[in-house]
Amino acid sequence: MGTAVRDDEISKLGYSTGYDVLHNRRANKGLAFSIEERQAYRIRGLLPPNISTPHLQVERIMENLRKMPDDLTRYLALGSLHDTNEKLFYRVAVEHTKEIMPLIYTPTVGLACQKYSLIFLKPKGLFISIFDKGHIYDILCNWPVNDAIVVTDGERILGLGDLGCNGMGIPIGKLSLYTALAGVPPEYCLPIMLDIGTNNENNLNDKYYVGLRQKRVRGKEYDEFIDEFMQAVVKRFGEQCLIQFEDFANHNAFRLLEKYHNTYCTFNDDIQGTASVAVAGILSATRVTGKKLSDNTFVFYGAGEASIGIADLLVLALEREGLSTEEARKKIFLVDSKGLIVKRIHILLIDSVDFLLDFSLDVLGACSLIGAAGQGPAFTRDILELMASINERPVIFALSNPTSKAECTACEAYEATKGQCIFASGSPFPNVEYNGKTFVPGQGNNSYIFPGVGLAIVTCAIRRVPNELFYLAAKTLSEQVTEDDLSTGLIYPPIEKIREVSRKIAVVLAEYAYEKNLAGLHPKPKNLEKFIHSQQYTVEYENALPYPWEGPTNLPSKL
Repeated sequence: MGTAVRDDEISKLGYSTGYDVLHNRRANKGLAFSIEERQAYRIRGLLPPNISTPHLQVERIMENLRKMPDDLTRYLALGSLHDTNEKLFYRVAVEHTKEIMPLIYTPTVGLACQKYSLIFLKPKGLFISIFDKGHIYDILCNWPVNDAIVVTDGERILGLGDLGCNGMGIPIGKLSLYTALAGVPPEYCLPIMLDIGTNNENNLNDKYYVGLRQKRVRGKEYDEFIDEFMQAVVKRFGEQCLIQFEDFANHNAFRLLEKYHNTYCTFNDDIQGTASVAVAGILSATRVTGKKLSDNTFVFYGAGEASIGIADLLVLALEREGLSTEEARKKIFLVDSKGLIVKRIHILLIDSVDFLLDFSLDVLGACSLIGAAGQGPAFTRDILELMASINERPVIFALSNPTSKAECTACEAYEATKGQCIFASGSPFPNVEYNGKTFVPGQGNNSYIFPGVGLAIVTCAIRRVPNELFYLAAKTLSEQVTEDDLSTGLIYPPIEKIREVSRKIAVVLAEYAYEKNLAGLHPKPKNLEKFIHSQQYTVEYENALPYPWEGPTNLPSKL
């Protein structure tokens, strides 16, 4: 049956005792440990005698999740699973992506962030406060290795506003998707909260709040803090370490991206990831409408980082179709609660803006209506009907997250347009039955984009992240949509294919990076797809037995 490993031998394998094996989330297999493994690691008796297959383990988890009363309870259960058995957590996420993704990210993560301090049990990632200024490198040295960081200051969490330290759920959730949806090894992922205070009175008055109880730091001190953080990351982990900015407020998001994108390996998912997935949906929609991209007029509701990011990338896509920058901009209009913004796209948040109070979609001849304002229901039945009256196949994107902030529901869009609209949303909506046909709403979630971008950066050590990468990601994503997908209303691939899609995106981006001398991995792999595939995290358990190797065979029988 095998020979037990001595305590000193177990220690050499990285564990103090066999008991530690069961309490290390990266080593633990639970009931899937074989008899030989149980004896070798001296964990026999620490588990019930039955041996479970990984498939049965997943079944058990899913049955338990489905019996739980609400999504927050499911979120907590999945978090506990991640802390106990990391492989099993990701196996559940990979095999049941459509069901699990809304539980580990939007929309459930929004509620989890709001209650983060109340449900806080175990820290994940790093918390760097303004009081650590001058010592950020020392804090980063407390973390072993890293290739990908998702960082937030908690000021604009989803559509929920300033949640301060409670926003840590966003970097944690994002990096879970890096692994589940693209196979970026979890040990290379680091969520970071930059706690510079909060202006949320509910947090400041909450006795359980885990963050700093002070107003937000602004101005020069804030900028010096971010500068030190960026420099410390490069000093600690190298210039190829990805720094993904997440849920920074508009007044910081754009200027920080502009400040750092040419000198660091960084991108802002709220701006560039959202833009890429939206442009991918628009490209897919042209296959349904039969119109060239340049034959469309695009109206955005909202003038924040998401809308402007989409508009900027849309300009790039229109330029690829032959339009000049000025011609492309004339195809795009941005509207907020005060009216139509008539300043040029790139200076919207820098200069003062003029507003046109009276506005009509009919006058603009809108072909696509894109909502990313985060203000909740705004696409009324009248607006949706108007879009249907001026377009045979109107494009309606309600991209705001979480679900409560969406501009309209899928059902409202399909019913008001009599099933003629091409619809996508930021959060998931159920299928819609209308006039005898089943419509499958497309989910324009950034999760189609940022995991593949991250996979390319991590596997090929890409040093910079130009906007062209997000156009290529959008184009590649759109190309994965089949005619059968389009016939059911989908303008994105089925969510079950997202891991394969992420790899295809990573391969295209890696090819571009090598062409532009942006990749740090040399020599270039002969077959990028095979190489990237080989680097992806696998959810299969590995043999936990010590690996034997042969020794000399010509030893004398007696010494």
